[in-house]
Amino acid sequence: MIKHASKLLPFLLLALFASGCSSSSSKNPTAATDSYYQTGIASWYGGEYHGQPTASGEIFNKNAMTAAHRDLPFDTWIQVYNLENGYKIRVRINDRGPFVEGRIIDLSERAAEELGMKIAGLAQVGIEIVSGP
Repeated sequence: MIKHASKLLPFLLLALFASGCSSSSSKNPTAATDSYYQTGIASWYGGEYHGQPTASGEIFNKNAMTAAHRDLPFDTWIQVYNLENGYKIRVRINDRGPFVEGRIIDLSERAAEELGMKIAGLAQVGIEIVSGP
């Protein structure tokens, strides 16, 4: 019995190691149904990009309820919570960004207004997936 167990040990250790290395869906979800919650700094973008193509190919509209995120799939709907004032909104991911270190999401100008952060420019937020593409 011990002789056979010693042959299985490397495979058991590999399986154990692999399960410990699997990525958490809260860091990089693969589907909209995955549990996901992220906190960090939100910023916004507007006028200078209005009418320009986004990373998804859609034309950016500063008046739409959209956002840019580094990892979430395009057409994912998310709830964004302003942790500073309690406001919350829903936006659709249609672009990539932000490209400034320390920020987790770039909101359209209208979304920033609705979230009560346009004047400040930045806000501490929490985001969670509502529905996926």
